[in-house]
Amino acid sequence: MQKRSLLCISILLSISTLAQVPEDVLKYSWQPTNGTARINAVGGAMGSLGGDISALFVNPAGIGFFKTGEIVLSPGFNFLNNKSSYRGTAASDNGSNFNLGASGVVGGWRGSGRWSSKAIGFAVTRTANFSNKIYYTGKNDFSSYAEQYAAQAAASGLSLDEILGSNNVSLGTRMAVYTYLIDTATLGGNAIPDVVALPLYDQLKNGGTFMVDQANTIETSGGITELAIGYAANMDDKLYIGGSIGIPIISYEKKSLLREEDATGITDNYFSFSELSEKLTTKGVGVNLKLGVIMKPAEFVRLGLAVHTPNFYSLEDRYEATMSVNTENYRTNPGTETVSSSIFTNGETPEYSYELTTPWKFMLSGSYVLREVEDVRNQKGFLTADVEYVTYTSNKLRTSSSYDSGSEENYYKGVNEVIKDYYKGAFNFRVGGELKFTTIMTRLGFSYYTSPYKDKELKGSKMYISGGLGYRNAGFFVDLTYMHGIQKDVNFPYRLPDKANTYASVKGSGGNVMLTVGFKI
Repeated sequence: MQKRSLLCISILLSISTLAQVPEDVLKYSWQPTNGTARINAVGGAMGSLGGDISALFVNPAGIGFFKTGEIVLSPGFNFLNNKSSYRGTAASDNGSNFNLGASGVVGGWRGSGRWSSKAIGFAVTRTANFSNKIYYTGKNDFSSYAEQYAAQAAASGLSLDEILGSNNVSLGTRMAVYTYLIDTATLGGNAIPDVVALPLYDQLKNGGTFMVDQANTIETSGGITELAIGYAANMDDKLYIGGSIGIPIISYEKKSLLREEDATGITDNYFSFSELSEKLTTKGVGVNLKLGVIMKPAEFVRLGLAVHTPNFYSLEDRYEATMSVNTENYRTNPGTETVSSSIFTNGETPEYSYELTTPWKFMLSGSYVLREVEDVRNQKGFLTADVEYVTYTSNKLRTSSSYDSGSEENYYKGVNEVIKDYYKGAFNFRVGGELKFTTIMTRLGFSYYTSPYKDKELKGSKMYISGGLGYRNAGFFVDLTYMHGIQKDVNFPYRLPDKANTYASVKGSGGNVMLTVGFKI
């Protein structure tokens, strides 16, 4: 698989003019369920449970359990800590932010004939929270981020002067040429045939030791806020069917600072340091459809089935960057050369419009309700579980109608090939339960999201342990939940076409506190 990956990356580097990379798609689909405090407390497992406004985002048949109305508000607060390991060096960072769980209004009414009740609901929730901070650092004697730009410059077939004025190579490559981070260096009085990265120049020239101190700081913010409207119907309190339309709204910002410093101690090897500061913002809107059914084959048993179509997004990226490079005495005028990407875009921030299709989701669920009766005051609790399958390989990027050049079509074709090569379908598991003591409820939950990466060396998983309390009386309810998450993921500071890619292993932990307040209407 590694050879196929390197080939795909080579294709991307040879034609890349845009900012999207395969990792971008994963953040839109590899996310835990975020419902009300009650549902988060039971691990997000509610595909067969029903009776909660969160059903609009999981299995909309669940709102068919409502026979009256309800207003719900679910504010929350997140805090996190990330620990990373990069080429044998450990580092950490942390942060905190506010969150929003499932909030909205749902109304149920009595039906006629066999359709004993019907319900309609409108809700909003934060289906993805992008607020995060990652920092890693380490010594690298294997590669430099400058190599990706040297590879693209060489593959372009253009001279360095032509690259500076070409829109067919990335802004990063043009900045690398401008600052002399890459050049057609001279070895023994003769120009070498390929463009080289200057951090490797001394090694190429005389076999000298190559070593750089690398550090990468990444800070992201924003999220996906989804609006949903759904309808469900109840047949004889035995069969519930429903559907919802979701409108996810994306707001994402990523700021990163990647720095390399010469770690050899040599002061005349044509490299002191280089630094790349980038800012990427993504905004867009999408649409999806969720369909579900819940059956009660026995009085104490509920079975659920739900299908989520992909989100069909229309997105726009804005990208800007600054590069600073000190090549010691390589240039006629030694010193630090700094350039902004804006000098190649007439002072404007470039915008890239494109479309994204996220994976399908399929969910099977089951619940066992203790003393299932019409009067919920006599119910003593429940156990519930979900099994979900997500088709991560079906993530797909495509050019928008306003950007239909052949080079961009080829670019997205290359990105999609890498997506298929890197990712695989994966299962997610959620389980939880509740015990009720008159007006007080206690809850516990667990969820596990397996790795979407095809390569077993890339360790990725998300695990959440949760618990909470609830109070219900006289049409008023309040729930409080704490959910603790433990995550494993990887971060690639850059991609290279001709050698194995180095990456940081990131372990994140943190908590979410959520409060839900609701009223019967």
